[in-house]
Amino acid sequence: MDSVDRQKQFDEQHALDFPLLSDPGGKVARLFGVKRIGLLPPKRTTFVIGQDRRVIHVVRSETNMAIHANEALEVLRQLPTGDNP
Repeated sequence: MDSVDRQKQFDEQHALDFPLLSDPGGKVARLFGVKRIGLLPPKRTTFVIGQDRRVIHVVRSETNMAIHANEALEVLRQLPTGDNP
């Protein structure tokens, strides 16, 4: 649910070279079932979405932050050439 600027900073810091979703209003977070009630932060979840707009893989962990990037990148690396989201 981060702002565009925050996502841009994260991308530049980590040189990701793929689009990140900005969802400051939480609309997408609600649709994907990760928005919590009230002021609580959303559930820590990473969705890898293909060019066809289908969810390829979901990473869920509230305690192990490193697993999100590591697992998502591994999924992306295993995609056939031309299928990278």
